[in-house]
Amino acid sequence: MNPGTLRQILLITDGCSNHGEDPSAMAAFAREQGITVNVIGVMEQDVIDQKGMQEIESIAQTGGGVSQIVYSSQLSQTVQMVTRKAMTQTIQGVVNKELQQILGRSQTIDDLPPEKRGEVVEVVEELGETAGLEVLVLVDTSASMTHKLPTVKEALLDLSLSLNARMGENKFSVFVFPGKKSDVEKLLDWTPNLEALTKVFSKLSPGGMTPTGPALREALSYFKKKRSLRSLLSNDDEQFFEESV
Repeated sequence: MNPGTLRQILLITDGCSNHGEDPSAMAAFAREQGITVNVIGVMEQDVIDQKGMQEIESIAQTGGGVSQIVYSSQLSQTVQMVTRKAMTQTIQGVVNKELQQILGRSQTIDDLPPEKRGEVVEVVEELGETAGLEVLVLVDTSASMTHKLPTVKEALLDLSLSLNARMGENKFSVFVFPGKKSDVEKLLDWTPNLEALTKVFSKLSPGGMTPTGPALREALSYFKKKRSLRSLLSNDDEQFFEESV
């Protein structure tokens, strides 16, 4: 089985969106495009707004992804965990779909006999290490995130190091919202390594509104541009997941 490339949006935020379209609706649209939306809510001093928590959970649910509320000090470990958990979840969805096609009924991995289930789990784990991965990171840089940005930077550097130990090809890009002149700003183009963040993060000027919906829309647009450019430059017929689980 060749699952192609797993595509994820990783949203890191600490509050509610207050500008632009509904982020949950944009996350649902992303899922339709085969892109999983994962959300990490960064908590400080034991507090995160209840409305913000509901929004975080809703975005991840409609985006077919994983949500997690975390203290800043635990962010690095959580970023890695959420990214890998979403990879496994998506691959399991593809495997379940194939099982249903082969067996002709609503079978999932959990319905298999123990010995067969173990074999399929091994396949899922292997695909998690060998499949291509594209992660577009969306970082909330509104005023309340000011003191958390250094931790976000370190967490993303750790994510890059961790995932580059995989056999599969990794590509990351980073956007921040709000940007200096617009709702969203590209900070880093597609790259296998995130070391460049060390320089660019220090130049950020947090503040303004929290346009989460427009940020997700721009992320989707960026994925589409990448795919269109690839088709123009080559005859690559790389498969993309048609849906996320």
